[in-house]
Amino acid sequence: MTALCPFHLAFPVDDLAAARDFYGNLLGCSEGRSSSEWIDFNFYGHQIVAHLAPDEAGAVPANAVDGHGVPVRHFGVVLPMQDWQVAADKLTAAGVEFIIKPYIRFKGEPGEQATMFFKDPSGNAVEMKAFADINNLFAR
Repeated sequence: MTALCPFHLAFPVDDLAAARDFYGNLLGCSEGRSSSEWIDFNFYGHQIVAHLAPDEAGAVPANAVDGHGVPVRHFGVVLPMQDWQVAADKLTAAGVEFIIKPYIRFKGEPGEQATMFFKDPSGNAVEMKAFADINNLFAR
C-alpha cells in the first residue's frame, strides 16, 4: 500500500466566523491561509477550505444505512478508536446536535466501525469514524 496523500476539499458555508469557530475552536483544526471569502483548515492532515457561498450551503438528502439516515453529501475522517472516543466525548459535552449519535455499526462484521454524524453551522454534514481493525477499511 502506498502512503496516504492529503486530500483537498472545498465546501460552502454561509458564515466564515461561525466556520472558524466550529472547525478551529471546536474541532481543533489549525487555520492556514484565508481571505474575506475563504479559510483553509488543517483537518487531521488534510486541507479543507470553507468558501463563503450562502446560496450553496444547507441540508442534503439522506440514504438508509444500518437503520439510519446517512447524509448523502458529507465528508469526514477515519480516526484511531481512542481519538474517535475523545472527539465523541468532546462534541457531546459541547452540546453538538448529532444527525447520528456516536455508536458502533456493523458489529461483528469485517467493516465494524464507530461512527457519528453532525452538521457544521452551515448545514454541511461531517462524519467521524474509527474501525475496530483499520485493515478492514475497504473490506467487502
